[in-house]
Amino acid sequence: MRKLTGGRQTSLMILLCAAVYFASYVSRISFGALILEIIRAEGYPKPSVSLAVTVSSITYGIGQLASGWLGDRVSPRRLIFIGLLGSAGMNLLIPFCPGTGTMAAVWGVNGFLQALLWPPLVKLMTDLFTEEVYRRASVRVSWGSSLGTIAVYLTVPLCILWSNWRSVFFLAAALCAGMAALWLVCSGIVEKRLGYRSVLQETPRQVRSALPGEGKMPAGMLPILFGIMTAIVCQGAIRDGVTTWMPSFIAETYHLGSTVSILAGVILPLFSIVCFQIALRLYNRGNGNELRLSGLIFSVGVACAICLRLTISYHAAMSAALSAVLTGCMHGVNLLLICMIPPHFAKYGGVSTISGMLNACTYIGSALSACGSAYCSERFGWNAVILLWTIITLLGAAVCLAFSRKWEAVRNQ
Repeated sequence: MRKLTGGRQTSLMILLCAAVYFASYVSRISFGALILEIIRAEGYPKPSVSLAVTVSSITYGIGQLASGWLGDRVSPRRLIFIGLLGSAGMNLLIPFCPGTGTMAAVWGVNGFLQALLWPPLVKLMTDLFTEEVYRRASVRVSWGSSLGTIAVYLTVPLCILWSNWRSVFFLAAALCAGMAALWLVCSGIVEKRLGYRSVLQETPRQVRSALPGEGKMPAGMLPILFGIMTAIVCQGAIRDGVTTWMPSFIAETYHLGSTVSILAGVILPLFSIVCFQIALRLYNRGNGNELRLSGLIFSVGVACAICLRLTISYHAAMSAALSAVLTGCMHGVNLLLICMIPPHFAKYGGVSTISGMLNACTYIGSALSACGSAYCSERFGWNAVILLWTIITLLGAAVCLAFSRKWEAVRNQ
């Protein structure tokens, strides 16, 4: 199979992958963006509503492990189609759930289906693109998550004003279903033209032959992988914790309405796009050590979290801006640890497996943060939540810097 090195065909494939990730984000974070309005409209307690986000994060993390394993053995095209179509169905069901328990169950299934998307996408891009194109494609596809977040946070207030929170899920379901059909057609054309199907048919044998033989992962990689996974848990807790609860923090601290507070969430993904570009540029200019650069970006996040804690209740715009920089830093770390590290494992035949395993760690952090932030804010207030975010960010920086030298030594073996 020939690699895509540039040109119109490459751009279209990158655009298609980014569109898939855009649709997946819209249909995955819609519930988190609506938490404040669901609490207000339905009168449910905050911890009870946040259970759906927590369950979804857990099932998404578990699904990442299954999806990662399958992605090295089954056609990514099929897995992505199933994930998109299934997620459309779950978004369609949510408005009809009679209580928070049913919501949590449905949204948990949605989390597992969503997990069928990212590891296969990484596997597909690693196989299709050269290393240079893969880096560029990873950033463009990651834009899909930011643009999806912007779309959700712009659409939610309009739906609340013109209809109700349930209409958001209907729109997300329609988008996912349409994207599933588009993916099935367009990816089939690419698969046929590049001979990707024949490569997939050989993948299981390649994996089995690579694991026990000369391509066996060095023993020194295991503790480093544990360190990477710990850092990813930290960035997931901060990235998704701040994204989910920033509207509630703004609303309760500055006494703003839910519509205005949700709209303030648009600033977070806007800044994340900038951070993606900055992280890629620094990565390309440096020596390519993902952990060292992640540690430095984590350190910037620590400074932002401290400033947010010191200036709480000072001004809503300042709090929103500091939250945007903090989450932007975590998106930069996510790009380095989730997107740039898995290709190093291609020689072991486990790109999708490693991708799923690492991405699962993001949502372990997300699940802990979704529930922990809600409990902490109700029991101790937002000062304690921001202090917790600061400690977690500091831990992430320490772990990345501690393992950076060892990672440098083994990543190119």
